[in-house]
Amino acid sequence: MRIALGLMILGAGVMLAGCGNKPLHDLRTNSQGPDEFMVLPVKPLTAPQDYDVLPAPTPGGKNLVDQNPKADAIAALGGKPSALESTGVPSSDGALVASAGRYGVPANTRAALAQSDADFRKRQGRMSGFKLFPVDRYSQIYKRESIEPFYINERFRRSGFGTPTAPPANQ
Repeated sequence: MRIALGLMILGAGVMLAGCGNKPLHDLRTNSQGPDEFMVLPVKPLTAPQDYDVLPAPTPGGKNLVDQNPKADAIAALGGKPSALESTGVPSSDGALVASAGRYGVPANTRAALAQSDADFRKRQGRMSGFKLFPVDRYSQIYKRESIEPFYINERFRRSGFGTPTAPPANQ
């Protein structure tokens, strides 16, 4: 009698736990401490050389004292930080873009892809809500879509393609 009652209570608990609507990645924290990522250090303020030639303010734009670690690293290594700014398709990639769009490009690609992905997650995630322990649902849902790099590398090597950046084959 006690075992049956215990099993019914356990079963009810499992069923209630499966009813929760959990996100794919649960990034919440249980800590009550401060969020150290809310305060960002900035570069020191500097006075402009000429106050008559100041740029117009751009709401929501970049601030000159905001941190930009990638641009700082590029400048420190002797490169041009302006290369990070997206100015459209470079002229060197014009032939690639023309070849990729030779059969036409649908205007609603992003919306169609988002809808297709939402449908895929809904189909794949039907039973993923019934878990006794927390798991990464993203990895579960997209497991069949991921590539196993060592297997693919070995397939390329067997077919004769060179893989110079891959680690050497184990002998």
